[in-house]
Amino acid sequence: MTWRVLLIDDHALFREGLQELLRRRGIETVGAVGDGEEGIRLAQELDPEVILLDMRMPGMNGLEVLRRLRQSGLDMPVVMLTTSTEEQDLVECLRNGAQGYLLKEMEPGALVDALEDIMRGKTVVAPHLAQLLARVVQGQSGQEQEPNPFDVLTPRESEILGLLAEGQSNKVIARNLGISDGTVKLHVKAILRKLGVHSRVEAAVLAVQHGLRANVTAGGER
Repeated sequence: MTWRVLLIDDHALFREGLQELLRRRGIETVGAVGDGEEGIRLAQELDPEVILLDMRMPGMNGLEVLRRLRQSGLDMPVVMLTTSTEEQDLVECLRNGAQGYLLKEMEPGALVDALEDIMRGKTVVAPHLAQLLARVVQGQSGQEQEPNPFDVLTPRESEILGLLAEGQSNKVIARNLGISDGTVKLHVKAILRKLGVHSRVEAAVLAVQHGLRANVTAGGER
């Protein structure tokens, strides 16, 4: 494992401990800061392969940092690493493009295992929160049926949405369909615009509600 990680967390002791854990596992920390604005600047400058982001920070909180990262066009995996088990925090982070929602109390090995899954293109949440997410999705899908929102998509866009719902990354989709990463990105942008959603995870959840299966993995369950 040679991933380049950016860590954004306002607790210095936690940052140092996590950096040491990642170092022992052969994972490089390219930056570790406690301020959201500085984290966004480093993300743009260093282009890390994955960002570990605290949810509760003074000034700009993790959710706002996440939104700003996505608005700036950065699409690397962002993993929320938090103490919050609130349903609203979980749902809002996934809707805004987080590809992981993990708890700081989890075992070091489980954290690294979850990062491996995320780097393979899966969306990972802490084990007991996965059940909460399933209830949220089931509750939404139990509401009154609406017209199929996918009717506005082209056949290729529908195909790519299906692959997104299976948890595939842009690179994997490109390889499977024999097209370029750039073409996949353009299709994903069109899908999000047509469906009126803000992240690929939200598109995947919408797909689940209409019969496609999203690949949401519980962190630590192998």
